[in-house]
Amino acid sequence: MTSVPGPAVPGGTPDPLSDPVSGPVPAPTLTTRLTELVGCRYPIVQTGMGYVAGARLAAAASGAGGLGIIAAATLTIEQMTAAIRSVKERTDAPFGVNIRSDADDARERIDVMIREGVRVASFALAPKQELIARLKDAGVVTIPSVGARRHAEKVAAWGVDAVIVQGGEGGGHTGAIPTTVLLPQVVDAVDIPVIAAGGFFDGRGLVAALSYGACGIAMGTRFLLTSDSTVGDEVKKVYLGMSDTVVTTRVDGVPHRVLRTPFVDSLERSRLRLLRAVANGARFKRVSGASWVGMLREGRRMRHGRDLTWAQVLQAANTPMLLRAAMVDGRADLGVMASGQVVGVIDDLPSCAELIGRIMTEAHAVLDRLPRP
Repeated sequence: MTSVPGPAVPGGTPDPLSDPVSGPVPAPTLTTRLTELVGCRYPIVQTGMGYVAGARLAAAASGAGGLGIIAAATLTIEQMTAAIRSVKERTDAPFGVNIRSDADDARERIDVMIREGVRVASFALAPKQELIARLKDAGVVTIPSVGARRHAEKVAAWGVDAVIVQGGEGGGHTGAIPTTVLLPQVVDAVDIPVIAAGGFFDGRGLVAALSYGACGIAMGTRFLLTSDSTVGDEVKKVYLGMSDTVVTTRVDGVPHRVLRTPFVDSLERSRLRLLRAVANGARFKRVSGASWVGMLREGRRMRHGRDLTWAQVLQAANTPMLLRAAMVDGRADLGVMASGQVVGVIDDLPSCAELIGRIMTEAHAVLDRLPRP
């Protein structure tokens, strides 16, 4: 990796925000395999969080030099297209779009990404080989997220361009292996660029990830808690006031790291899981217009390959309602709030530009302090 020096303040530390004449001064660059692959200035990725990572947040992250990603799995194709065009109106920097690889319309969504000139296709689950080939032929960088070494090896063999590796500290669907154990395993196992996720929020973490062999970091909770995030202020206050997360299977049947709230505690204690699932499903049906047949079809797809009860299947099918209740409707008392463990050390709401500038300035200061051979 190489860096390009920026303006310095006393003591030699670059300051991305200090020029009173010309305004914000970009932090010095840091060139890695990630920045070379996608064309962003800094090796920092804003992850595709459902109901959080819309056009505004993705454009702000990319415009600040990172890689912003639109979360399109919870959008219709028309909404996804509008979000892509909105980002392109706000910035000419590269950005990505995250979709579900098992969605019935995945191929159509990929065609939209190709047509609209999206730089990065992001996936929470491994995309099929034919989808990877389609993207590669069109020059779109393919970056799935993985939570195990064997998954990284599989998608690398299928031809993806890079992987995001999330350790157990991360929010949302997560595994049990800590980032510090999982990351070096994956770095040693594959030759493609590896982006580290799970537990990152500052420049020290970026340097640590680079020392393990990663080419950058991906952050969700830290970007959720910025002024550019569209999550409501009252919900952000809940995040800033919390330090306790829990990994629960009561949301959709698989391990899910969320804030430990009274609502989540009630899910954990509840023995009437099918009744609660049906009630949540009915609410989702009213808001979304989805049919019971469609929801059950979605549930069966989620159930495939998993040992889930039908209560869990129905809960999985209407999980978007639980996320939407908090992130869109502002009902922290009735919704689920995915969160990484870093929530306990976050206490402010900077803009994406301020956050990325701060991380890069700190990373270079840390690198400068490291002993030289």
